[in-house]
Amino acid sequence: MNIAAALARARAFLRQKGIDAAPLEAEVLLAHVTGMDRVGLYREAGRLLTREEEEKFQELLQRRAAGEPVAYLTGCREFMGLSFRVTRDVLIPRPETELLVETALELLGRGDGARELLLADVGTGSGAIAVSLAHYLGKGTIYATDISPAALAVATENARRHRVAGHIIFLAGDLLSPLQKVLPPGSLSLVAANLPYIPSAAVGRLMPDVARYEPHLALDGGCDGLELYRRLVPQARELLAPGGYLLMEIDPSQAPLMARLLPEGTWCYQVRRDLASRERLVVAQRMASSPPGRTLPG
Repeated sequence: MNIAAALARARAFLRQKGIDAAPLEAEVLLAHVTGMDRVGLYREAGRLLTREEEEKFQELLQRRAAGEPVAYLTGCREFMGLSFRVTRDVLIPRPETELLVETALELLGRGDGARELLLADVGTGSGAIAVSLAHYLGKGTIYATDISPAALAVATENARRHRVAGHIIFLAGDLLSPLQKVLPPGSLSLVAANLPYIPSAAVGRLMPDVARYEPHLALDGGCDGLELYRRLVPQARELLAPGGYLLMEIDPSQAPLMARLLPEGTWCYQVRRDLASRERLVVAQRMASSPPGRTLPG
């Protein structure tokens, strides 16, 4: 079978199985099997697949039809223009999380450069946030923590892949507790956190490819989804310098609850919207003294 015929059959098969992005996913999977890019598939549409390529392609199509995410099938996912290795030990990076990285780069760009940049990425998972920040900042030190040793192994590999391992210190442990042992209070310029924020009761109702394949440790945020953030906020208050930032990705339904997590006089904050215009990112600034009002200027 040649590439063109294999793609046509794969598209039809995935459509039949209810895969919305069947044409794209067929291309991504065949590109992975052949080692080509997607443009190359059309440039060499008449090339015959080897028996091994046909068998591997069919295996991946069956696994995708059963619900396994494409990123786990190919072992990679693009984020912030970079390719990240992913395994079933880590959450697949989402496009909406790019808002967190873009905001961090914007806020850090406002500094005068006199202070050494010390950042933290809490619950780093694949390392997508930490590695992206290190890649685009090109300076400073990022402490990346995770409670999962398997996730830290994936993140470390991604840091090496993008040649930023010298800018990132990976630490195993719960939230910011590993940093409390190595940094004095007021050391950090910014804390980034994309922690589990799905309410426990809702995890089982997520899309099947998420609920069945992605690690529940990276999804389950407790009763209302904010259990980990409640513990993170006082830790961040201790480690952030006055004027430092805490960025937290949330579910849009949780935006009204932020006032309870971020006490007036200690924090001012705003909630930024993602590309779908949904309230997605809490941008909180640690205050040195009690200011009037609660809104962080944009």
